[in-house]
Amino acid sequence: MTPAQMAFRDECAQLGAVLRTLDDGDLDRPTGCPPWTVRELLAHVRTGVGRLTGMLAAPAPPRAEVDAADYFGAAKFTPSVDADRVADARREAAALPGRDVLAADFDRAWRATDAAVRAQPPGRLVRTRHGDAMTLADFLTTRVVEVGVHGLDLAAALGRTPWLTPTAAEVVAGLLTGGREIPAGLAWDRLTLVERLAGRSPLTEPERALLAAAGFRRLLFAG
Repeated sequence: MTPAQMAFRDECAQLGAVLRTLDDGDLDRPTGCPPWTVRELLAHVRTGVGRLTGMLAAPAPPRAEVDAADYFGAAKFTPSVDADRVADARREAAALPGRDVLAADFDRAWRATDAAVRAQPPGRLVRTRHGDAMTLADFLTTRVVEVGVHGLDLAAALGRTPWLTPTAAEVVAGLLTGGREIPAGLAWDRLTLVERLAGRSPLTEPERALLAAAGFRRLLFAG
């Protein structure tokens, strides 16, 4: 099993466990991803983890054109794309009215994706709904980012301690740093690095300078 596969399983299982501790009132809390509520954010994550089953049922493209970092490009976060993303999540959330239904649907979605991924040969290529041709490994990395970073959003909305799993932290941090070492002047663990570079906590000016000197860049995350 690859690091991304293990991270996907671990982070989805952890999020599923958290979902089962919520009450229905928690689902109506606002989030740091406005205008979404917790319910709508979770509907968005559920859709994101389930996308691969349909992608793997389609013909593979001839070659990869983008990698996991390129996937989070500006074209996916234009006002019109964002508006569609918000509307889709709200529509999907309306079909998942309560905690139990939402938790069960999320569990089914990620487990179906996990099974579909494990059945694929090495080097499998996929095409995303945006038209990007990618390796399955790279797209699965973007799913780890989705679940992990939006898990931070959920923790913040619920007033809970972030629960980013070690395997997911390693995969997401690796994407954000390009595999390079964290600058010596930044006393960050992986969770802090992910929070900072995913825009979930602010950077100080000295931190910005150190990151720029190291060639790090913050990726766009919204879905």
